[in-house]
Amino acid sequence: MTERDNLLRAVRFERPDTIPMVFHINAACWHHYPPESLEELMSQHPMLFPEFEPSSRRVELTSDRGARAHRSYVDPWGCTRDTTEDGIATLVTGPALASWDDWPHFRAPDPATSSGAGPIDWERIEAGFGAEIEAGGLARGGLTHGHTFLTLSDVRGYENLMYDMADEEPHLWQLIETVEAFNAESVRRYVAAGAEWMGYADDLGMQEGPMVSPAHFRKYLKSSYGRLIAPARDAGCIIHMHSDGDIRELVDDLLGAGVEILNLQDLVNGIDWIQAHLAGRVCIDLDIDRQAVTRFGTPQQIDDHVRDAVERLGSKQGGLMMIYGLYPGVPLANAGALMAAMERYATFYN
Repeated sequence: MTERDNLLRAVRFERPDTIPMVFHINAACWHHYPPESLEELMSQHPMLFPEFEPSSRRVELTSDRGARAHRSYVDPWGCTRDTTEDGIATLVTGPALASWDDWPHFRAPDPATSSGAGPIDWERIEAGFGAEIEAGGLARGGLTHGHTFLTLSDVRGYENLMYDMADEEPHLWQLIETVEAFNAESVRRYVAAGAEWMGYADDLGMQEGPMVSPAHFRKYLKSSYGRLIAPARDAGCIIHMHSDGDIRELVDDLLGAGVEILNLQDLVNGIDWIQAHLAGRVCIDLDIDRQAVTRFGTPQQIDDHVRDAVERLGSKQGGLMMIYGLYPGVPLANAGALMAAMERYATFYN
């Protein structure tokens, strides 16, 4: 069974051969750990890194202005961004629209040339999709991380946005319509380019509870989500949604908007809750903990954690995927233990 077929079977509950596993190494890791140590780990785990060749995965951050520490820049939405560590995602230090007085001058990026985070070449994306499908892969498209809620929060500033929602600020609806129009055109272009998978990543959760109340999510955002998802789903795309944080109060709304694969964090949402509310109902793309177990646990605790999740959330029919993002601070021995556990339990139901 090809990787593509296995993934589709997992998503559709059609008895995949293995649980799809992804281990992502953040760019900052190549400046934090000895590169040769990371390469050694990758070479030892071919299931997770099937195309790895020495030095092929190193990332040079000097060409990525958005990932350089203390080098602020203005993004396509007009927000000033900065980061404190090379390779770590930037934060907004200057909202584009801190005052509604500036609304007459506010302009969204052009989706013909911008992803919302940087330049985009649609001809290149279409060619890439064709090559991926020809090679037996899956053509994956996706809106920029933070496509709606985080974009609104960045443009206005989080506190301002919360007041806007509470005060029913009329301009907020105009801003939501502007952001949705940009995203809708991006979705249209991805579908036209031949996408078979569409990702909708938008962090909505905190350590406890969502960043936006369920009532405000339903009032201001849920319909927009649905309208952005519908064209891709109608075209036959698989719909994948990612959110960090505790999103338990929003899950039913996300599934109602058309999400087929839900990527959510394990410990902050709770394996018990995920098992009770989502197992067998939607394909779970489990985001493996990187705050406690993998950072401070032992290799055996890491192995136990992965096995427990696989036993409780998976089945022979499928419906489970797992992903981990390695960031600086995790002991390499623990990273290796997690790689080994992911490979070991990928075939648990085989």
